[in-house]
Amino acid sequence: MDQIANPPPPTVSDALYQQALASHIHPTLLVHPQSDRIMFANQAAANLLGRSISDLKSTAMSSLHKGQVPSLVVFSQAALYHGFAWTRGLNLMHADGTEIRLEHEARALHWEGEDYLIIILCDLDARHRRDVDAEADNYLREGIAEWRRAERFFREIERENQLILGAAGEGIYGVNSDGITTFVNPAAERMLGWTAEELVGKEIHSIIHHSHVNGAPYHAEHCPIYNAFREGIVRRVDDEVFWRSDGKPIRVEYTSTPIRDHGLVIGAVIVFRDITERKIAEEKLHAALAEVDRLRERLELENAYLQEEILSTNNHHEIIGQSEAINSALKQIDLVAPTDANVLITGESGTGKELIARAIHQASHRRDRVLVRVNCAAIPHELFESEFFGHVRGAFTGAVRDRVGRFELADGGTLFLDEVGEIPLELQGKLLRVLQDQKFERIGEERTREVNVRLLAATNRDLKEEVRLGRFREDLYFRLNVFPIECRPLRERPDDIPPLATHFLRNICQRLNIPQLTLTNGQVRSLMKYDWPGNARELENIIERAAILARDGKLNFDLPEPNRRETDPGNADPARDQINHASAILTEDDRRKREYDNIIRALETTRGRIFGPDGAAALLNVKPTTLASRIKKLRIDRRDFTPSGQH
Repeated sequence: MDQIANPPPPTVSDALYQQALASHIHPTLLVHPQSDRIMFANQAAANLLGRSISDLKSTAMSSLHKGQVPSLVVFSQAALYHGFAWTRGLNLMHADGTEIRLEHEARALHWEGEDYLIIILCDLDARHRRDVDAEADNYLREGIAEWRRAERFFREIERENQLILGAAGEGIYGVNSDGITTFVNPAAERMLGWTAEELVGKEIHSIIHHSHVNGAPYHAEHCPIYNAFREGIVRRVDDEVFWRSDGKPIRVEYTSTPIRDHGLVIGAVIVFRDITERKIAEEKLHAALAEVDRLRERLELENAYLQEEILSTNNHHEIIGQSEAINSALKQIDLVAPTDANVLITGESGTGKELIARAIHQASHRRDRVLVRVNCAAIPHELFESEFFGHVRGAFTGAVRDRVGRFELADGGTLFLDEVGEIPLELQGKLLRVLQDQKFERIGEERTREVNVRLLAATNRDLKEEVRLGRFREDLYFRLNVFPIECRPLRERPDDIPPLATHFLRNICQRLNIPQLTLTNGQVRSLMKYDWPGNARELENIIERAAILARDGKLNFDLPEPNRRETDPGNADPARDQINHASAILTEDDRRKREYDNIIRALETTRGRIFGPDGAAALLNVKPTTLASRIKKLRIDRRDFTPSGQH
């Protein structure tokens, strides 16, 4: 107590000194326990201790009881609590350094808002006593008897309390209503590294609870421990830090319980435990679980992609055809597959761009990793960045957990961006950065992640024209168009129709579990005469519908008449062939008009139905969400094709 600066004692008037000492002829001290100062001492006390009165008035009470501070605090608190106390368990130090065995009698006195103790001393080793009158002698004998009973009472209480505090595994300490420490148990000493003598009598918040874990000051007015006795309610905190004597923090959970005396809150008892190891273990466990969740999510997504590949509407993994266009595409695949070059696959919808991408992946050294396909036309505008790069929990409304993006999922493998022309212009710069640096950040996360991804892209748009119109970045176009491969439309390679039709029919019969059907030469010629604006996808749908409607093993193809083309060599007309050849070269507006007309015919056939096995999406062999997106883009109102009353 004497090693730490205490608040200055209050000024006490001479009248108080006279009142406190007038009736005492024995060695007597007037003590202010809050500041640990001796306010006054009579001459008998000065003689007993070998000091002058002025010397005693400048001396801390605890310095006269070296090594006995906890016992002195208990004795003082008992006197303040009960109004008096008595003990033989405290000895005083003489000025020459010798220890004097004494009896201490203390009586509490309240003066002008402050608490004081009048302490009367009795030398047990003295061989003689001063003569006192009979009345004083009787008073002392009665007082001694009372003191002895009180001493036994308080000693027993102190013994029990010390046993309880010493046996407790949790750290326990007490504070008065001013935040001054009144006691500290051994467990608290071990955990904090401070001794009881270093803490008792001092403002403990500034010693062990002065800062948050991040170093920010922890002001006493915000401290739950102090608020317990300020507000008179129990405070429980499950994760804060106390600071050890060596300056290191320990994670603690604690309960601060107010102490009441006659309805008044006079302090608090704090029980705490060191949870540092538990918190470290919990954080390691949470990190491990997060990693497990991340890996599980990645495996689930990879599995979903693999299932999507298995159940792909193409239903085959080989490129079917015998035309020069197909042979040229196969040669290009053989050339580019062993490299990591980016490939841009162009062609109309349904020409097999995804088949080309899958073939490149299967022929590359990345074949053991997943091929991740992203249909850019089916992703809502506001979700593009999250879909590509992922996000962390809380990054935006609805982000309830971390999500792995497609680039991270494709790490070590191949990423196929279908309909790449649909990517918003503002996101194209971020995509370009990933392609250049192979680095990205999830939404809401500052950590930069590295990936090793090969990119394949496909589009049915003229990206050069999109660049000219300012709808596609030129630098991104050049980054994608390292090795272009064109998928020719089916109308330009009629020789591929017979093998494709045979392949589709065989797979469809197996999938629908119907007897195997065969194509006649006449049916093949009929198929070869049609323009197939929907390309191979439309061919497959036509064959599937014919297989479902087949009776007695006979197929019947109902092809639209206006789009038939005459292929009979006997009717060949060079001038007409030249006109037909010229008409086969479509502008972007022509292509969009053809796509528009094709969707209109599908909606007319299905009476405006998009979803389901009989819907327009199934007829066109596209995903319902993709078709819905295209219908919205083309501003088609499907209710125009719905029977009245079924809107």
